[in-house]
Amino acid sequence: MKSTLAVAVVLALGLSAAPLPVLAQADTAQAAYSADARLLAIADAEYAWRHADGPGMERDKARLGDVSAAAYQARLAGWQDVLAQLDGIDQAKLSAEGRVNYAVYRAQILDLIDAVNQRTYEMPFNSDSSFWSSIGFMAQRRRTTVAEFEDYIAQLNDVPRHFAQHTDNMRAGLARGFSVPRAVLDGREVSIATVAELTDPTASPLYAPFKQLPASIPAAEQARLQAAARDAIGNQVIPAYAQLLTFFKNEYVPQARTTLAAEAMPGGVAFYRSQIRQYTTLDLSPAQIHQIGLDEVARIRAEMDGIIDQVGFTGNSRKTRFADFLHFLRTDEQFYAKTPQQLLHHAAWISKRVDAVLGRYFTLPRARFTIVPVPDDIAPFWTAGRGGGGRYWVNTYNLPARPLYNLPALTLHESDPGHAMQGALAAEQGEQPAWRRDSYISAFGEGWGLYTEKLGVEMGIYETPYEDFGRLTYEMWRAARLVIDTGVHHYGWDRDKALAFLRDNTALSEHEVTTEVDRYISWPAQALSYKLGEIEMWKLRRQAESELGDTFDLKAFHDFILQQGSIPLPVLRTQVADWIAARKG
Repeated sequence: MKSTLAVAVVLALGLSAAPLPVLAQADTAQAAYSADARLLAIADAEYAWRHADGPGMERDKARLGDVSAAAYQARLAGWQDVLAQLDGIDQAKLSAEGRVNYAVYRAQILDLIDAVNQRTYEMPFNSDSSFWSSIGFMAQRRRTTVAEFEDYIAQLNDVPRHFAQHTDNMRAGLARGFSVPRAVLDGREVSIATVAELTDPTASPLYAPFKQLPASIPAAEQARLQAAARDAIGNQVIPAYAQLLTFFKNEYVPQARTTLAAEAMPGGVAFYRSQIRQYTTLDLSPAQIHQIGLDEVARIRAEMDGIIDQVGFTGNSRKTRFADFLHFLRTDEQFYAKTPQQLLHHAAWISKRVDAVLGRYFTLPRARFTIVPVPDDIAPFWTAGRGGGGRYWVNTYNLPARPLYNLPALTLHESDPGHAMQGALAAEQGEQPAWRRDSYISAFGEGWGLYTEKLGVEMGIYETPYEDFGRLTYEMWRAARLVIDTGVHHYGWDRDKALAFLRDNTALSEHEVTTEVDRYISWPAQALSYKLGEIEMWKLRRQAESELGDTFDLKAFHDFILQQGSIPLPVLRTQVADWIAARKG
């Protein structure tokens, strides 16, 4: 019966004109199933389609996702039908685990529906991420068979169609005033130009997998694959990037909106609130979030002043001392690596020091991670680092913007026990359905990452007051996001005011300040997830410590949190309350 429903959902979510009657039949046939089984049948089938055909799910097939407006509208019809089926499930009949599954999955479907209704596909990039840069990451996937390399070549040949659909969507967005703000677009064409202006296909990072093919592939087959890859990159990929570059420079940038606020766009108030709900999983107003941010900024500033007292820094005057200390941190050579390799080595050293104590706080996953530099084509606009998928990316671009005193907090957040371990443990939860194991809810994931930065104090990772100040700078950075994001998108702040707020309250470099503010401007509400998620994590830990007293086990608490995978914060509250009750006996 599960397979029957799977077919029905695939039809509904594809381009079929009349899927709903089939779905209704499948729904009736599922009536005999338990509520839990019915939920899993619906969700597993939809997720199988989503993985097979949805944009961003291209790793296992020989084409790129269909991102046309028509495809999104067809998906919308299917997701709305799936939502109707979910609403038909009697939640009172679900098991405890079934209720968690229901809450997580229904939230996924609501987010998918909302994204199509808001037509977010008409703005398929921001100052941090883009569809054209994502193509580059395809080259990093491990391939061993001829068929896998042939699929990759087919994906490369599909780039022109994929880019053309994105371009059509962006034109539609421009026509209704739904675009990335003009103010953050300067220089963003560089990542397109690095491919568009290539003359040698083998110089492209996309060709890298073909430079050393597995020895198990015969030489003649290797030569054939290499020739096909050169042809695909030279005759399909590079021209597609060239066309995109022309569109970006001649159409998109000149027509992009001159406002900054999300709320200034058509339907912008509803759009911004929807983004807040998606990224934070909380029903908070912009005004509430703004005030939380201001309160956190004041608290953290007091702690930062305490460290300045500790190191005996006086500055030019009491009034200017904080600004003077930030200037000292930003300019003194002792705080900066001299070479990219030195920065990578320092990150690796911190990571191994974390390894020494990690087992006291967590049950460790089997999977490990590597440390790699951020690719050159995206490094100028990326943050200092990123973690997940078995990698901890360290940005070695512009070394004077990468202070070493921030590196312990960054490493904890992005590697272990942050995102790298978080993802590895989620993947090991084999009893959970794939749509839970593979999902990433920003408030949960980024909240956990920020939680681990402060946990590093207990773990003994910060060796100097300057490193502890770097930790507080990172926490202040996330608190400032609450103020700046709502300041820009709700209160109408201009870019200079946002830059000044982040610059004056953190020891981030000027490059990082600019990169970050442009990210908040072009990616509304995403930055809110970090601090709001972290606040929730610490609130739940303090609750557990208070109610359990001497029986509180920090390692068990951490394990329980991470075993959830990635769930909305309201669901996490319920789960922790149940965990506390169970520990009380």
